[in-house]
Amino acid sequence: MHVFDLRKEEALLDEKVGPGGKGSKLALIEEHPILDFVHGEKVRFFFDGKELEGFEGEPISMALHANGVRIYRETAEMHRPRGFFCAIGKCSSCFMIVDGVPNVRTCITPLKAGMKVETQHGKGNVPDLNDGRPRS
Repeated sequence: MHVFDLRKEEALLDEKVGPGGKGSKLALIEEHPILDFVHGEKVRFFFDGKELEGFEGEPISMALHANGVRIYRETAEMHRPRGFFCAIGKCSSCFMIVDGVPNVRTCITPLKAGMKVETQHGKGNVPDLNDGRPRS
């Protein structure tokens, strides 16, 4: 039986990832006494211009967390950092800009190859989908 040692697991996580996502191995649980983990295909995506890896179909926030990213957005008025919180799409802590669209709940949005994910500052600007023409 495998005994979980939090201090040992944290040390391994720091070794694998560290602040800012250094290291090439994703920090994911690989063994669990009860759960089986099935991952999609490993894909590349972009976070604030930096190329990262994750598994297709997993939540974007999971891929970011595995790469050491802990801050997803900054609040509008107080400029406070926000990150992974509820993991079920009920709060606004994981709002990010995904492929140019602001306020995407990254904890419930599946990762796809080539996605461009950006830190959201403030409320986010909704893109004009009419190419500059007034909305009808």
